[in-house]
Amino acid sequence: MIDAMHRRTGTAALALLLATTLTPTPATAQDCPDGDFPDGWEVRFDREGMSMDDLCLVTMPPGVHITTGPRMIAYHPDSVAAGDFRIESETYLFDPGGRREAFGFFIGGSDLQGPGQSYTYFLLREGGEFLVKTRAGTATPVVRDWTAHPAIASYATRPEESATAKNVLALEADGDELRFFVNGEQVWSGPRGDLATDGIFGLRVNHRLDLHVTTIMSGALPD
Repeated sequence: MIDAMHRRTGTAALALLLATTLTPTPATAQDCPDGDFPDGWEVRFDREGMSMDDLCLVTMPPGVHITTGPRMIAYHPDSVAAGDFRIESETYLFDPGGRREAFGFFIGGSDLQGPGQSYTYFLLREGGEFLVKTRAGTATPVVRDWTAHPAIASYATRPEESATAKNVLALEADGDELRFFVNGEQVWSGPRGDLATDGIFGLRVNHRLDLHVTTIMSGALPD
């Protein structure tokens, strides 16, 4: 079972919560792999009235397997980061079928099941681009619009022997600065300012994507 969500603050020690060996099998929401819904996790779809029957989200060591379905966020309410911290997530993208839907993580979550939901999110999409946005209720203003960067791995240019495109996303909140990394390279930095940063963190996945996420973790910034 996953134990990937533990309460963390900026003073917590960085802990690798899941192994990084990966041999998952592609799936669809209608043909979900064996596994249980991750214990204690919650989901919110972007649109009201969407059904959990259209989402595959199961524990499948190492990590969780996700096949959407509607656009959504998934998180454990005890996954909290505040102050100076680092968030990291390792994600494997299966064949997106030519679609350029986005995936990544969010930070600073609050009222996530209510009308005042708020968070800041960092996404990638096929073709090697990243996006930074924030949400406040129904508003989703852009912080950094879609931008290409060579550090981002695309499914279309994956190694011939690989069934997936692997990307490691990381965010460092350091004083008043936010830094977003992909595969070890900094792709964006900006002021913390009024962005939602302290609060719940979790995953954000747009529709009709097939992913395996081996890690979602938080910890103190390295010295």
